Amino acid sequence: MSEITKLTLVELTKKIKSKELSALETANAYVSRIKKSKKLNTFVTETLDQAIASAKNIDDKNLKSGVLAGAPIAVKDLFCTKNVQTTASSKILKNFIPPYESTVTSKLWDSGAILLGKLNCDEFAMGSSNETSAYGNVINPYQKNGEHLVPGGSSGGCSSAVSANLTSSTVGTDTGGSIRQPASFTGIVGLKPTYGRCSRWGIVAFASSLDQAGPMTKDVSDSALMLDVISGYDEKDSTSANIEKGDFLSSLNKNIKGLKVGIPKEYIVDNMPKEIQTLWDKGIEWMKESGAIIKNISLPNTKYALPTYYIVAPAEASSNLARYDGVKYGFRAPGKDLIEMYENTRAEGFGNEVKRRIMIGTYVLSSGYYDAYYLKAQQVRRLIKNDFDLAFKEVDTILTPTAPSSAFKIGDKTNDPISMYLNDVFTVPVNLAGLPAISIPAGFDEFGLPLGLQLIGKSFDEQTILNSAYALEEKISFKSKVIDWWM
Repeated sequence: MSEITKLTLVELTKKIKSKELSALETANAYVSRIKKSKKLNTFVTETLDQAIASAKNIDDKNLKSGVLAGAPIAVKDLFCTKNVQTTASSKILKNFIPPYESTVTSKLWDSGAILLGKLNCDEFAMGSSNETSAYGNVINPYQKNGEHLVPGGSSGGCSSAVSANLTSSTVGTDTGGSIRQPASFTGIVGLKPTYGRCSRWGIVAFASSLDQAGPMTKDVSDSALMLDVISGYDEKDSTSANIEKGDFLSSLNKNIKGLKVGIPKEYIVDNMPKEIQTLWDKGIEWMKESGAIIKNISLPNTKYALPTYYIVAPAEASSNLARYDGVKYGFRAPGKDLIEMYENTRAEGFGNEVKRRIMIGTYVLSSGYYDAYYLKAQQVRRLIKNDFDLAFKEVDTILTPTAPSSAFKIGDKTNDPISMYLNDVFTVPVNLAGLPAISIPAGFDEFGLPLGLQLIGKSFDEQTILNSAYALEEKISFKSKVIDWWM
């Protein structure tokens, strides 16, 4: 039965459709494994009985026309799921039961997928290590000398669950690298689509101009399949792009001969571990061997991306999170009057990292500082986007490392927010520019921990980065080293 959970999503759905596997047999395999994997703390809410009932119904009524028919899938606890608790991993939304379904998860269930539960994440997606969750930190299935490591963040529950074979695939969100960095830390594939490619309707908002849903999977083919399902125009989301989309899985192609690949010199950062540089060099060689043409490029405003992000994102967060006041839903703390009730609710309901970002955001939006910080950051954001636009006149995709390190020990960076924020140094420029990017597992460090490479593409050209990743994947032949130490 454990072999079932090791199948890729594409393999699994083919076997269910051909009746080589039943949906019930598949669901039972995942449910059994999830019950034995509590130590990883990947789930905030489990819907295992519901999953078994749904699988039985699919078998009994032969409901196998959907492309994901019978595939058990857990999703990040940031997607509103009708009648299933959605907390954003925050105390302030504990016991919140949405009366509606997000567009992205609706597409999954309409395609025949089965909900396994809601996956732990950093509180309101604010974090790079999954240590800010009100439900405790998620554990990485990889270990370093027997010590527990972070799974990356904010989609750490998603990355850990895919890496540990607790879900056939999943959907996370990426505001500054929250899909790609945890994918790199756990040896899986993480795709952040172009802003507007997937609907944000029904996703608990962090920073509305940056948030984007995307797949986290075992390989590139699964990523293409999931993007086929969850992407598309949604009139309920004013930022959804009404443009035609291709068939990503059937268009997947390893032939990248003649593809122009840019290598940005500004991505060589101070104190970058030698093994990250070595991995990047290997990636360049693999691309050359596949017939790609390597070109050195410059993205001169990259050095401003991280400070720009940490002004824009908190500013939007302070606005989005103003709605959590204990009046209409979620946690409420008592107070002697209305104002004190507001103050107590927000003080007790939010964790420290969320409060830190709300205060930063409120400050940069306040009178007298708006022009100096927020407006200036938006102007720099434009320059960063212009850098990419110029680069993509010369190249088709850009190759970089995904993160400046492998997974680190739990607690190592919790008292140093600047060090924590530096984890996003290679990923945030993509969000500021609204571009698609994918992280694929590309090797291991000296401790056997996975490392990732990132491919960045032009707006709405996910197919090129999927094809490039598909070609790289064949060259790399990455094999998971996860052992079930927690079972």
